[in-house]
Parts: sequence; structure tokens; C-alpha cells
Amino acid sequence: MSAFDLDAYLTRVAWQGSLEPTLDTLAGLTRAHITRIPFENVDVLLGRGIHIDLDSIVSKMVVAGRGGYCFEHGTLFHAALEQLGFTITAHAARVVLIMPRHQSPRTHMFLTVEIEGERFMVDPGFGGHTALLPVPLREGAEVRDGNDRHRMVRHEGEWVLETQIDGRMTPLWTSTLEPQLPIDFQLANHWVSTAAASPFVNRLMLRALTPGGRTSVMNRDVTVLSAGKTETYQLADRKALRALLDEHFGFDLPDVEQLRVPMVPEWS
Repeated sequence: MSAFDLDAYLTRVAWQGSLEPTLDTLAGLTRAHITRIPFENVDVLLGRGIHIDLDSIVSKMVVAGRGGYCFEHGTLFHAALEQLGFTITAHAARVVLIMPRHQSPRTHMFLTVEIEGERFMVDPGFGGHTALLPVPLREGAEVRDGNDRHRMVRHEGEWVLETQIDGRMTPLWTSTLEPQLPIDFQLANHWVSTAAASPFVNRLMLRALTPGGRTSVMNRDVTVLSAGKTETYQLADRKALRALLDEHFGFDLPDVEQLRVPMVPEWS
């Protein structure tokens, strides 16, 4: 593996603030990373597979200006924080936003960071509803960012990340908080990117933060929040998707015009 180019990463996320391993730096970098690097699973649907060694991730997300999903975001952010002198641990979680815990495999990656004796959860690769700021790993400690609310709570011996959705606190994922090794994520990534039951294999899922709000895509359905107004529409075809990626997600990918999405009959 080549040496990680911290300067290139900082340029990618447009970070010009402090590089000291403090809570303020962690908060700023978390927001910068999520704001500048989108969530997307395009390569899965193009049949390219997802490679989560650091060199491959840097080539895709830093050099080529692409986005990715949790294993890519988490690995990249871990490398940057490590170079800055933070103490980081990688963990796995079961996503429970859509399905119950017993049906959800342990296939989400997030990080905890220890600063001056306190631990904080950071989750740059969750996509929709993710926390733009570090969340203290304390029972019920809440972080507010505009209209967003996040907190960590204990439930049946595990830690649960909750956020406010439609006026109520809703669980996003649950974790035992065991440290995970890179090989653990290699195994999980293989299932997520290849298994017929994986939502990432069947659906197009995109999310990007923009200066005026955010843009989200689920299959052909697009939601654009800008200047406090929400617009929803359906993509007409793959060319419209390519144009959307260029305008809202920051990259042009000609191959997307060959995209196959099993959940979209016209694109399957």
C-alpha cells in the first residue's frame, strides 16, 4: 500500500481548519467529509464490485472525485484521522431503520474516536439521516444540528444510534461496539456488494449534500431540498441520471448509461 496522501484528502474535503486532534477538528472534518463526498452505490450496479483496500478507495473517492458507501467512507476517514493523531476504533452495526434487528446482518461500518478520555461516534458513510457531527458515546447525550437530532442510547445490552424522523426519535442502527478488523469488513463488503438479498445490489441509492440542501435518489425517485423548498420527480432515463450525477454529485460517469437496477424494470 502506498503512503496515504493526507494533503490530497484535505483538498478533496476542502478542509483548511486546524489539524490538531481535538473535538473541534473532528467535528469540522466530519461535516467536511460528509458534505464533500457523496453516498452512492453506482459501482455495485455496474458490476464492478467494491474494493475496500485503502489504495482503491483513495483512487476512487479522492482522485476520481467519486462517492461510496459505508466501508469506503469509513476506511478513508479512519486513515485521515489516524494521520492526524486521533485514536480511532472501527465497529460494525446492524441497520434497523427498515428491518428488525434479527433480519439485519452486521454490515454497516462506523467509527468511535477517543478524545481526552471521552468517546465519540462518527458515521460518515450511513447516507440519509446520518449525523454531520460527532455524537458522544453517552446514554442519551444528544447532538443538535439545525433540525437534525442524534443520540446514542442503550437497548438490550447494545448501543443504538437514534435520530429524529417525522417528529419522533427513531433507531438507525444497533451495535455491540466490539472492535472490528479489516478482514471483518472484507467479508461484510462481499455480501453487501454481491448477495441477491442485499439492497445495494437491487436498488440505486444516492445522497449528496449541496450548498442549498441535499439531493437524494432511490431508484428513479429524486428528492431535491434546496433553499427550504422540496422538489420530487422521477428520472426519465439513464441519461437523466448521468446529468444528475454531474450536476448534484460532482462527477460525470459515462458508464452509468449502461446501469442495471433490478428494482427498476426499465433499467434491469
